[in-house]
Amino acid sequence: MRRFRTHILVFLAPAVIIYTAFMIYPLCDSLWLSLNNKTAFGQIFVGIENYLTLFRLDKWANPFWNALRNNTIFFVIHMVAQNPIGLLLAALLARRVRGSSIYRTIIFTPTILSVVIVGFIWKLILNPAWGISRSLLASIGLAGLDNPWLGLESTALVTLSLISVWQNIGIPMMLFLAALVRIPEDLMEAARVDGASPWTIFWRIQFPLILPTVGVVAVLTFVGNFNAFELIYATQGALAGPNFASDILGTFFFRTFFGYQLQPADPYMGATVAGVMLLIILTGVLIYLFGWQRRLQHIQY
Repeated sequence: MRRFRTHILVFLAPAVIIYTAFMIYPLCDSLWLSLNNKTAFGQIFVGIENYLTLFRLDKWANPFWNALRNNTIFFVIHMVAQNPIGLLLAALLARRVRGSSIYRTIIFTPTILSVVIVGFIWKLILNPAWGISRSLLASIGLAGLDNPWLGLESTALVTLSLISVWQNIGIPMMLFLAALVRIPEDLMEAARVDGASPWTIFWRIQFPLILPTVGVVAVLTFVGNFNAFELIYATQGALAGPNFASDILGTFFFRTFFGYQLQPADPYMGATVAGVMLLIILTGVLIYLFGWQRRLQHIQY
């Protein structure tokens, strides 16, 4: 019998201990909290009663479904705007244009900025009283488009989504670019010799070869958007105004767990909201693992 290599445990122990203490234990504790409630006699186990209350009682169900709908819109805008534009930028930069490193740096710079700073800056820019958005639009003859974008129920969520796209577009761009530069140049050169156009080379050669990266970017976008909180909180506050038009699951969880203004804190219902968020994210990740990824492996083999 081969001797067990104890040094493996020594190297893994620090990471396992830290991950368990700061990730696994809080997750399990939150799930356990969602299965309990407070009574006059103390905390008691209630099973899935909190989850049924969240879906059935109008006090909780109405804001929850509103937050879930807004979160879905938030995610869809990222999928149809951020990822395609990131792919387009990566395809352009992969052609090794002059100054591509400078362009990469400029595009990626907003990603490393604090979300709080980004939210505060855009709130100043779009301020209808002293923001510079009005003068910028007027300088290009579009003064009629000037509106209090963050102050209207119909535009607040879309505006915040586009701000998030602007900040985070560097992440899919760099992932797509890393996948594109790994494709052997011989394949593209052979296609050019056969008379293929750049568009044909991209769709028939490059895009099929980076499909695994497309799936990774999609699932990262899904997880990131259904965990979003900071940008909405920094610009619209915990109430996610106006009139909860930009409320998402993250802000709804914050108000429920910690309380805000006239809404008292309810850690048990807050943990329930967090449990539903975990279930949504886990469902999306499982669909990727057992749907998209397995299908790609079948195609490759």
